[in-house]
Amino acid sequence: MIRADPSNFVQTPIRVTLVTMDTHLASAAHKAYAKLRRKIEGLTFSIHAASEWSKSADRVEACIQDIEAADIVIVTMLFLEDHFQPILPALEARRDRCDVMVCAMSAPEVVKLTKMRQFDMAKPATGIMGLLKRMRGKGKTQTGGAAQMRMLRRLPRILKYIPGTAQDARAYFLTLQYWLGGSEENIRHMIAFLIERYAAGPREKLKTGKAVPEPVDYPDVGVYHPAMKGRFSEKLTDLPKTLKRSERRGRVGLLLLRSYLLAGNAAHYDGVIAALEAKGLEVVPAFASGLDARPAIEKFFIEDGETTVDALVSLTGFSLVGGPAYNDAKAAEEVLATLDVPYLTAHPVEFQTLDEWGGSDRGLSPVESTIMVA
Repeated sequence: MIRADPSNFVQTPIRVTLVTMDTHLASAAHKAYAKLRRKIEGLTFSIHAASEWSKSADRVEACIQDIEAADIVIVTMLFLEDHFQPILPALEARRDRCDVMVCAMSAPEVVKLTKMRQFDMAKPATGIMGLLKRMRGKGKTQTGGAAQMRMLRRLPRILKYIPGTAQDARAYFLTLQYWLGGSEENIRHMIAFLIERYAAGPREKLKTGKAVPEPVDYPDVGVYHPAMKGRFSEKLTDLPKTLKRSERRGRVGLLLLRSYLLAGNAAHYDGVIAALEAKGLEVVPAFASGLDARPAIEKFFIEDGETTVDALVSLTGFSLVGGPAYNDAKAAEEVLATLDVPYLTAHPVEFQTLDEWGGSDRGLSPVESTIMVA
């Protein structure tokens, strides 16, 4: 949980509250706010992670208080009832009294609270609203992450020249792009974009009048290494050669979660990479957008129909094809059969500390079992 610095309160404040599932974007959001507050007088910002609520009722209450006072409310990744039910009444009460409320990639009860001027997700899914329904898909029939990202990038370009509600729908899709490209830069631009477009009443005078840069694009599918220039690349050959050929004892494909990498929250990945390399293993750390690992597997672990790794390790915390919203086990079986190598998937203790996990008789919490196993 990050809350605003009271020293930044002025006569005309503009309060932004972000509520999401976990803390992986907290460091990027904190850096974004530190830069924004120097440019936007009166800006206060808070970020709350639902994964922390089970530890303290005070954290839930702090989130509710910030929602009740917020001018701009952003809610993402709240799928579980334990996460969204405690704050749902506060969101419902604030919806018509804040400047803008953006709710995305969450349970239907949450998503429908989105209200961006004329763009109201509580209304029937007709016209522009129908686009969102098609984006969400239905169960296992939905398209893969890469296809959804391509669609997400096209829609703002298509909607740019359509007047009326389409412009607020475009703002919704741009907000999604900023969030999914969750670097410090994109989080900063997301907040600035919503302020410039939606700050109302006395807060309008806080607008700068300057155009906000559109979302920065990062590779949908790529490789990562802390010792590589820029850390990201779409080319396998850009990975650093950390071992001599005579020292190599095997080659491991490592699957990472793209959102953690973009947020600069990758110390745990760096540690695994270093530990594997210390054992004489060549490591190919790869990622794909969304929660479908197949594009990364097909691009970096298979060449000319032949498997190029001796083992596959997933550190994403999710199923190979899917995530908390759906799971395509058949597709995962097919790609694993094609690889035909040992597969190890690690489950991070996302919603508890290692000490809490070690001292518990049940191990993973119900939330972790639901999202990462079931």
